[in-house]
Amino acid sequence: MSLPLFRIGFMPLVDAALPILAREQGFAADAGIEIDLVRDMTWATVRDRLLYGHSDAAHLIAPLAIATTLGRGRAAVPLCVPFVLGLNGNAITLSTALGDRLGLGDGLADPMALGGRLKTLALQRLAAGRPLRFGVVHRYSSHNYMLRYWLAAVGIVPDREVEISVTSPPFAADALAAGEVDGICVGEPWNSVAVDRGVGRIALVTAQIWRRGVEKVLALQTHTLAERGEDVAALVRALHAAARHFVAPEAVAENAAILARREYLDAPVDTILRAITDRIRLSRGAPPLHVPDFMFQYREAANFPWRSQAAWLYSQMQRWDGLPVLADEAKAAEAVFRPDVYRAALAGSGATLPGASSKLEGAIGDPLAAGSTQGRLLLGNDRFFDGRAFDPDDIAAYLAALPKG
Repeated sequence: MSLPLFRIGFMPLVDAALPILAREQGFAADAGIEIDLVRDMTWATVRDRLLYGHSDAAHLIAPLAIATTLGRGRAAVPLCVPFVLGLNGNAITLSTALGDRLGLGDGLADPMALGGRLKTLALQRLAAGRPLRFGVVHRYSSHNYMLRYWLAAVGIVPDREVEISVTSPPFAADALAAGEVDGICVGEPWNSVAVDRGVGRIALVTAQIWRRGVEKVLALQTHTLAERGEDVAALVRALHAAARHFVAPEAVAENAAILARREYLDAPVDTILRAITDRIRLSRGAPPLHVPDFMFQYREAANFPWRSQAAWLYSQMQRWDGLPVLADEAKAAEAVFRPDVYRAALAGSGATLPGASSKLEGAIGDPLAAGSTQGRLLLGNDRFFDGRAFDPDDIAAYLAALPKG
């Protein structure tokens, strides 16, 4: 008898690890389901495959699930997110020429100090008619919002003082090499590919901008959840088991070898191994630097879909689309994330289950014990680099206090 099948679209990125490992390491079979994986080269294709029924679920950038539900740029199709595939894991990589011009040292830059130097250069380039251009992976991506958040906070006005364009992750290093962009904000292994090719220099990691920033998610159409609730719960359990395995030190070498396969990331094993062990090579030939929490899976209920994270993404969507915050729309954006499904799927499993579905984002410095319905939950530093905190119950006031373009 065949098992229930989930065809999952994905991009060749390290944070596609959990569905890949759920299939390859047997966690899907243990949960009573089968996973078939479909590799794509752009986020738009991953989304379209999901919307047109060519896949059942997707490894997706979190803001795109919200934008699709709200009908940004196309007819609205309601999606749901019962599981977060990881936090952080992206970097801002500058061309080697720009990195040299900005005086990057041996370590990661300080976001404020680097921003001040970049502001001066950006204005010089703008006056010369050659504005700096950065590549992000999609208009509705955390990469876009993290980059813009940083630029605006250091006094650089996106879209006026610098340009931001879309660059597919597998081609980001090529765009740097061709001089089409001066910098990229992309996930691994593509920053490291640019570094190892000698065309890029990692300046910042997005964990420096928001220490616990939500990144990729498991997204499904809401009708799939309604029609296949038990199967979706089994998929959540399989992914959770894969996440626990992914962070086990004894498993990293084998996991890196699996992810490196041609049908998955098609990238050097060592490049992937560095990413999943939080060791990042900032420039060609340099020794890898340990970057705590560069990628963040499993610990601190990292896979839990906090509605407050969805609300922050919605706040940035409104900010950069130039639209007002609407109460009903904000509620719909938050409702894309489904902590109720996560809790129900993992009840009785021993997994840590937060008691709340929303929280103040960016307010934790020292480790903080939080309420849970199962297990013990200790939340770590989740600060934004500018010291601001986000209250999901007052999005308009939060936006009003941010730098204006």
